[in-house]
Amino acid sequence: MLIGYARTSTIVQDAGLEAQVRDLKAYGCEQLYQEQVSSVGEREQLDSAIKSLRQGDKLVVVKLDRLARSVRHLGELLETLEAKGAGLVILSMGGQQIDTTTATGKMMLNVMASVAQFEREMMLERQKEGIQKAKAEGKYTGRKPTAMAKADSVKALLESGMPISPSPS
Repeated sequence: MLIGYARTSTIVQDAGLEAQVRDLKAYGCEQLYQEQVSSVGEREQLDSAIKSLRQGDKLVVVKLDRLARSVRHLGELLETLEAKGAGLVILSMGGQQIDTTTATGKMMLNVMASVAQFEREMMLERQKEGIQKAKAEGKYTGRKPTAMAKADSVKALLESGMPISPSPS
């Protein structure tokens, strides 16, 4: 069985989520799990999709970045899938489709994931360098602090009786 998983980081990315769902359905996914949550957040639908996998099933994603946070995380996910006797299909990986149920697919995924992580780390290094240069030139001040600017509003809400945390519904 083909089980699709679609994810966007924010709820304002509806078009991206719809496009993933469309592509997963076109590929033939019989079950779809979708969520709009950061990759570092709790991904309940991904957990559910993985739990639903059986021997011979394939988890299908449109792009690798919708699934794994890093090469290490990808490795952990692949171990989990292999232990269940399931595979992973990535529909768009550098213009190629990758299926980890084949030896070539596994090798290509490892190479491409390593390159992707390398690119991300290089981008972060360049970003750090740019920030340091901007700071040295007095052009970078960082994000403006908002917590202190909202202190009076928060105090007023507390004094009006608003609870510190919302009550469970």
